[in-house]
Amino acid sequence: MELLDKLALPSDIKNLDDRQLKTLCNELRQFMLHNVSKTGGHLASNLGVVELTVALHRVFDTTKDRLVFDVGHQSYIHKLLTGRISQFGTLRQLGGLSGFPKPDESRHDAFIAGHASNAISVGLGMARARSLGRREYSVISLVGDGALTGGLAYEALNDAGESGEPFVIILNDNGMSITPNVGGIAKYLSRQRLKPSYTAFKKRYRRLMEKLPGGRGLYRFTHNIKSAVKQALLHCSMFEEMGLQYAGPIDGHDLDRLTESLHWAKSLGEPVLLHVITQKGKGYVYSELTPDVYHGVSPFDYKKGVAACADAPCFSQAFGDTMLRLAQQDCRVCTITAAMTAGTGLSGFAAKYPDRFFDVGIAEGHAVTMAAGMASQDMIPVAAIYSTFLQRAYDMLVHDVALSDLHVVLAVDRAGLVGSDGETHQGIYDVGFLSTVPNMTIYSPASHAELRDMLREAVLKTKGPVAVRYPRGAEGRYNGGGAKAVKTIREGSDVTLVTYGVSINTALEAAERLDTQGVSVEIIKLGRICPMQTDTIIASVKKTGRLLVLEEVVEAGSVGERLAGLMACQRIPAESVRLMNLGSRFVPQGTVDELRALCGIDTDSVVKTILEQVADAKGDAV
Repeated sequence: MELLDKLALPSDIKNLDDRQLKTLCNELRQFMLHNVSKTGGHLASNLGVVELTVALHRVFDTTKDRLVFDVGHQSYIHKLLTGRISQFGTLRQLGGLSGFPKPDESRHDAFIAGHASNAISVGLGMARARSLGRREYSVISLVGDGALTGGLAYEALNDAGESGEPFVIILNDNGMSITPNVGGIAKYLSRQRLKPSYTAFKKRYRRLMEKLPGGRGLYRFTHNIKSAVKQALLHCSMFEEMGLQYAGPIDGHDLDRLTESLHWAKSLGEPVLLHVITQKGKGYVYSELTPDVYHGVSPFDYKKGVAACADAPCFSQAFGDTMLRLAQQDCRVCTITAAMTAGTGLSGFAAKYPDRFFDVGIAEGHAVTMAAGMASQDMIPVAAIYSTFLQRAYDMLVHDVALSDLHVVLAVDRAGLVGSDGETHQGIYDVGFLSTVPNMTIYSPASHAELRDMLREAVLKTKGPVAVRYPRGAEGRYNGGGAKAVKTIREGSDVTLVTYGVSINTALEAAERLDTQGVSVEIIKLGRICPMQTDTIIASVKKTGRLLVLEEVVEAGSVGERLAGLMACQRIPAESVRLMNLGSRFVPQGTVDELRALCGIDTDSVVKTILEQVADAKGDAV
């Protein structure tokens, strides 16, 4: 990395010549490829925005200008150009660099990112704050074409065009056609707009009109004539109809054109959208051919590419296989996903039942409300959505699904800690917010067999809204089946340990270790966590006198909180009640095992807590 190692970034970028810039882009791609192949991460999207990110840092100064990423998958090049090269080996690791923009990591990161479609809203808020505070800086929102499948983006575009705020929106289009191909005239007019002489003339003309008596009215009149002529020659873009200046499509790998376009957008002093065409995975032949495979990768041999390997069966695969069987059994069964077909295990369903499979894009609220509409007409919709993204559909769950007691099934994938994606992606809130929804039934399988049985129960037998929540990855040592609401897994006399989902594996391991120390643990596993069946738990606590509830969720709205409240209300005596969960916190990136230890819900922590419970009771007895 001859050039990359010598530069004082990002300031030196502004002084590089064309040959040096080309070398820099090549070195950035090589560095990215070598490092992400070791750490894992989002590769293809970052390879596609190298020239665009370099151009942004040539034109803007992110120590004061605000660059807002949508989702943030494509922020790695920005991180490299803003002083984080030496830390890149820690990407997505505990205590290391986040895989997303993070303001407390660098002053160059304007806003945290992780979920899609919000960058235009955030950017417009920053632009309005700048105007209100009479400050001087540019605001740029970088949005992928996928984010424009989310409704929030259109709300923001509509407002941005109306606002008149100086604001640059960059649409990084790497796969979805947004506007029609309008031919040579559109491209010619786009090139004319970008010329400095055109921009300077337009500004002088506007200033002159504002000084003349009645000039503003005359300016609006001539502007309307110009718009009418343009519309007669070609179709106006959707963005121009919203009040945004539009330029594009622009080659996203042409540095000179990108730099020229960004200078124009910066100087315009009004809301503008640059439509940039990039190639996802550019510069690495394997990712160019299959960018979807290289969107998010685990560590791999970059010389050979990502190897096809037989991974251990995971919960998502078990879900997808079960849905195929249920669809064969009942023609009313449909599936819905929000741009996560492969991730939720529905590729096979989509291939076999294309008429009953619906990918609605990054639009979780729409997915849930559409499911409500289908359920109201006697279909059985199953919406497979990651836990962290289901948060965006809470209003729809309450208003459109539960209020009418409609039979919508939510397959809540990635429930619990997910690891290296960090704070924005941990699925640790769904138990709390789903439990507040009236009429909601929540299943939490601990094994693939339970997932199959509980999903069948949820789809074919349970009435009203129902959620089946399950984690990322494979099952643990527990592989029992069934759909029982509550089950005593292990008899004991000293402590009642209540848990659900894959936390059962931690409970079993802890109980075995405690056995060797003379402590007998009774383990009760919940298969259905809402509504809870509590008779078995209460009887066990009356026997042992001590309760510990182990969960991989935040405390607010947790099963433990509800159980403790129930016991207090019913005056059920207990010497000790302990809740082991994630408390009230955002959980950073790291491996799942590291995070469980960090949050105090691993096997060692359970053993320690139960020993303290027993010791406290013995001390009180003395």
